[in-house]
Amino acid sequence: MGKNKLSKWAEMRTFGNVIEPDTSAVKKDHHPLRGNWKKEIFRNDHPLVLELGCGKGEYTVGLALKYPDKNHLGVDIKGARIWRGAKTAYEEKIINVFFVRTRIEFISSFFTDDEADEIWITFPDPFPKPADAGRRLTSPHFLNSYRKILRDKGIVHLKTDNSVLYKYTRDLVHLNQMEVIADTDDLYGSGSFNEILAIRTHYESLFLKDGIKIKYIAFRLEKDKVIRDAYTKE
Repeated sequence: MGKNKLSKWAEMRTFGNVIEPDTSAVKKDHHPLRGNWKKEIFRNDHPLVLELGCGKGEYTVGLALKYPDKNHLGVDIKGARIWRGAKTAYEEKIINVFFVRTRIEFISSFFTDDEADEIWITFPDPFPKPADAGRRLTSPHFLNSYRKILRDKGIVHLKTDNSVLYKYTRDLVHLNQMEVIADTDDLYGSGSFNEILAIRTHYESLFLKDGIKIKYIAFRLEKDKVIRDAYTKE
């Protein structure tokens, strides 16, 4: 492991806005903060917004600044990436931001039923090969996990540069008759969704510079509707 990563992890532990639980522990049992995020961490009853696969945390921090009346929590397994967002939040004293270093597969170990109000998935690994479709963060496996921790009809947002992931997610949404809040295959060319346009990550800016269109879809998950898989021609 590089010295730079080790130094970032060491510094990150001084910020007080990141937890790095032991993987073996959350595999076996729920984390102590499960069901207690608002009470123990944010100390308010504001809505809880998750960014899954948050990377450097730019979007989590951007959402927190734009919506100070909500609690924002970024989740990612890459500690050296989370360091960037955690450092920004610490230095700028943004109190409605927190980060968790863990795998999305263990999400139910950290959140109880109805604990989250909204989920953002921004530029995740698209896993473009059909054989890897089950690893996509919008696959039925993951969506069925999200609907348990989300309040009924909570919103899931996806932003991506990848056409395969976007089409796959859209087909899944329509097959399962989920309520669509927004849908565009050219976010910045649509002339709409101004609030979404206000936050842009570093990589998103690079995609736009290269002429790659950003896709965006937002939809509601119903608590009692099991998400079925969709066949998508890729």
